[in-house]
Parts: sequence; C-alpha cells; structure tokens
Amino acid sequence: MKRFFILFIFILLFLLTSCRLLNPSQMLRTKNYPYSSFKEDTIKPEYKIVPNDELIFKLFTNDGEKLINPLEANSNTQNLINIITYQVEFDGNVKLPILGRKKLSGLTLREAEKNLETEYAKFYNKPFVQLKVTNNRVIIFPGGEGGTSTVIPLSNTNTTLIEALALTGGISDGKAHKIKLIRGDLHNPQIYLIDLSTIDGMKASNLVLQANDIIYVEPRPKVAQRILENIAPYLTLLSTTLLIYSLFK
Repeated sequence: MKRFFILFIFILLFLLTSCRLLNPSQMLRTKNYPYSSFKEDTIKPEYKIVPNDELIFKLFTNDGEKLINPLEANSNTQNLINIITYQVEFDGNVKLPILGRKKLSGLTLREAEKNLETEYAKFYNKPFVQLKVTNNRVIIFPGGEGGTSTVIPLSNTNTTLIEALALTGGISDGKAHKIKLIRGDLHNPQIYLIDLSTIDGMKASNLVLQANDIIYVEPRPKVAQRILENIAPYLTLLSTTLLIYSLFK
C-alpha cells in the first residue's frame, strides 16, 4: 500500500511541475525573450507594401480627368490606361507595363503612387496612379480553447490592434497583459509584448496592423482543471489496483 501511495505522489508532483503537460495547446512559449520596443512610428504608421501583396493598379492620364468627367462615364476608357491586379514578388518588386519590375515593397501606398506617377510621366501626359492592396490579412489567436483562431482580412489599411481583437469577439479566455504581436520575416521576426490590462497599456492598442501580422493572446492556465484531467486516469488505475489487491489479500 505504501508503495502505491508513493507512486501516486510522484505522478502528482510530475504533473504539477510539467507546464507543457498541463497546457499542451499553449503556443509561442518564450522565456527571457528580447522583445522589440515600441516607437511612435510603430504605433501609428501608414501601411507599407510587403511581398505577396496583391495590388489593384489603375493608371489614368490628364491628372485623372476621366474620374471626374461625367460626360465620359459610359464612353470608351480612352483616358484609362490600365486596371489590373499585380502581385508583389518575393523580392519586393512588381512587374508593371512599360516600366518592368519596380521595387515597391517597403513604401506606403502614397509613396508608391507618387513614384509611379513620376516614372509614367516619361510616357503619358500627367499620369494619375491609384493603388489598393486587396489581400492583406492578419491571423489572431484570441486565447482560450482551441478552434478560436481567426484570419481577419484588412479591408481598412488603418485597422488597429483593438479593432482586430473586437472583430474576433475580444479576448475570450486569455491574458490581457500578455499579447504577442509577431511581425515581419518569421525567420527573424519582430515580436512585441503588449499589455492591454491597464490604461497605459491601451496606448499600444492603436497600433496599425500590417499584412501577415500574427496576434497571439496567451491563454489563461486552468491548473485545477488540467490536473484533474491528467490525474483522472491514474486515479482510476490506482483505485482499480487497490481493489484487486484488497480482494486477493
């Protein structure tokens, strides 16, 4: 009997000290990680074009006269040169008519439009360029049980962190003081630790999201529930063994 009791205590201590066993679904564990620091241009930047973005590209002549001329609304689009979707390649270049491959990655939409207008001015009279990203999105793990992760399309290029969390229903069952934002190349990402549990921490909630950002809310550990779930099979085995032992004895 004493041996069974010692074995039971050993199993219980093992479960209590094993975080991975108690929380097997927890992702992105970090310990003493050098998190990136927030700067003003990090909190409220304009959206910048990144590889794999899909851009709707429109090019008009005469400073976009076609856009505001109602008399030509149903006529042939003689002032419209091009409306096609283009993909930003892995190296940040976009293959455009006449210009060939142009580096647009890292530029805001406004900067890219201005640069392309300068380039197309060599070929067209007063070019007017419009760009729009159509496929940017972020991935959100709001905490809690599995199956709650969501992919949010960024229909608004100024979507903030707090707006994206609201679109998923808020923080379901996670730690508001431990929100990780993962950005950039996943081989060497920038990782920000955000605390939304305080008023001061809410300043970071205005952070403008970038395409392919990953937002992870660390789940709240349910220690008592996990312990019971993990030791239930052992308790059943122990009770069965004790019953058999008592019968034979």
